[in-house]
Amino acid sequence: MKVRGFEIAKGYENEEINLPVRKTKYSAGYDVEAAEDIVIPSFKKGMAPTLVKTGIKAYMQDDEVLMLYNRSSNPKKKGLILANSVGVVDKDYYGNPDNDGHIMFAFYNIKEEDVEIKKGEAIGQAVFQKYFVTDDDEASGERTGGFGSTNK
Repeated sequence: MKVRGFEIAKGYENEEINLPVRKTKYSAGYDVEAAEDIVIPSFKKGMAPTLVKTGIKAYMQDDEVLMLYNRSSNPKKKGLILANSVGVVDKDYYGNPDNDGHIMFAFYNIKEEDVEIKKGEAIGQAVFQKYFVTDDDEASGERTGGFGSTNK
């Protein structure tokens, strides 16, 4: 029985994607890598964040969520900040019909120059966490899409 973990997302099976790993015994986060080379342009007012593909998806238990965090060195060294501060990957994102649950990091680059990320470079961390619902929770909707599809 699968409990929680990472898999290669559809379309990336032959792309030599590394599944996230923890680097030390007491690390909470699994280091996530970029699936391809990408340039993150210097921020200009009104621009959309750059989505950095990982080539992975995650499965988990019903009362769990995967939180995506920036690397602590990214803002200072590369000028990269997450557009949403923290990414939230819900259980029902896994295997969705739009993109198979492909996890992406949404970055803004606050440096004056463009930043290049290379395939296989660590871009963030993923932390599995339990969550709770209220006594009167009656959520019954079902996900019908991929990235950014909640409430559509």
